[in-house]
Amino acid sequence: MIRVLRGFASLRCGLAALSAIAIGMTLASSAAAATIALPAKYKQQGELTFAFNAAYAPMEFIANDGKTMIGLDIDLANAIAKKLGVKAKFVQAGFDTIIPGLQSDRYDLSMSSFTITKKREEVMDFVSYFTAGTSFYVKAKGGPAVASLGDLCGLSVAVTKGTIQSEDATKQNQECKAAGKKGVDVQFYPDQNAASLAMDSGRAQVCMADSPVAAWIVKESRGKFKLSGVPYNSAPYGIVIPKNSGLAEPVLQAVKAVMADGEYTKILKKWGAEQGAITTPEINPAVQ
Repeated sequence: MIRVLRGFASLRCGLAALSAIAIGMTLASSAAAATIALPAKYKQQGELTFAFNAAYAPMEFIANDGKTMIGLDIDLANAIAKKLGVKAKFVQAGFDTIIPGLQSDRYDLSMSSFTITKKREEVMDFVSYFTAGTSFYVKAKGGPAVASLGDLCGLSVAVTKGTIQSEDATKQNQECKAAGKKGVDVQFYPDQNAASLAMDSGRAQVCMADSPVAAWIVKESRGKFKLSGVPYNSAPYGIVIPKNSGLAEPVLQAVKAVMADGEYTKILKKWGAEQGAITTPEINPAVQ
């Protein structure tokens, strides 16, 4: 009987210890959120609305259930919102409509694989959190050899509207013609899935996308596509925030906290994107 009572007492002590640890972790998490000053507007609504163009795996895309958004950016958005003490709400949008939607207060912020540029910084604030370049991918059989933008002259290229790739391909079209060469047939699509389908069906010869996205598409294509050349112009991704919203500094502190506790590294490893890791997030770090 004494052994039973002692065993019971030991079990009670063990449960008490586990409970204390759980409470401690909860209090620590709450304390971390409490140290980041979030504007009253967002505290009161209890959530932040993120806009995504969820057709850009592995960064943001739709799960097999046809409705749930998943991906590296989705996981990071949840982690950042948690550090800020609010919930994350995800809304689907066309990539080229996201910044206008932020300007009209339809969304609070976006984390949809936006490359930070000086031009974009003129109208929005950005907090850097990742880095990526642009890659070309073509059909594995019979696709053209593309190693640089200059190789696009005379070819048809599928890009997502509003992206850095759409700007690069459009500029290259002008440069090809100025050099007396055939121009680039730049085809604009609402998302990367549509761009890939255009190439798969023969409407385009080349696709362009951010390097982790292009690598994912090629991997998932089961031999249909291959990468061509090496990535160019690596640049930081940024969380897009309306100017004068008061969110830039709190979001920066939340990103730093996610990095400090190891969650950032875990998320990047989960999606096979460790090569895009950064160590020092900044507000508006664009150099060009």
